[in-house]
Amino acid sequence: MTSHLKIDFVSDVACPWCAVGLGSLEAALRRVAPDVTAELHFQPFELNPQMPPEGQDTFEHLNQKYGSTREQQEQSREMIRARGAEVGFEFHPEGRPRVYNTFDAHRLLHWAGLEDAGRQLALKKRLLKAFFTDRENPSDHAVLVRLAGEVGLDAARAREILASDEFAQETRERERMYTDAGIHSVPAIIINDHHLISGGQPVEVFERALRQIAGAQPSGVVSA
Repeated sequence: MTSHLKIDFVSDVACPWCAVGLGSLEAALRRVAPDVTAELHFQPFELNPQMPPEGQDTFEHLNQKYGSTREQQEQSREMIRARGAEVGFEFHPEGRPRVYNTFDAHRLLHWAGLEDAGRQLALKKRLLKAFFTDRENPSDHAVLVRLAGEVGLDAARAREILASDEFAQETRERERMYTDAGIHSVPAIIINDHHLISGGQPVEVFERALRQIAGAQPSGVVSA
């Protein structure tokens, strides 16, 4: 008998571990198919909700936030690049030049989810690639409209949404819902509204958890 899971993937398009985690989750889903199937829903989380429109230099941002040196940041970048390569995600070797505000990207993702779950997934992956591989600005409306069109969404409608405050309230409400539930770091993967897997876990961890949950095992938390 096939088990179907609902998966809410809480994340930010400016989160490198979210790119790794999504790649790992998709690989795990391929391993458990066709016995286990799932529908992904992407939920908003902003790592830097107060980030101004012009963004901030990445080294400066991480240094201020974590106190990390250039050498430490380089080591972290290399580790993330290696983890990404394991699941087929390519990080630019020089990293991202700036950190940007991602709220409008989340508004578009909310809209895409209302349109079609498959296109929301495609847009999420395209946004991650644009930021981490192509070093594009995920707050630039021209970039967002282009990416929406590339994954088969209505580019004119995307432009209309971005020019307004449409879906802003809904996006804020969802952000608050997850932070109020105790989620303060991402990725956070919630399965069937009950089981939480935290962090950019290896494929094997996701696979084991998916099989356990599909088999109606007791709920639990898997932490990074």
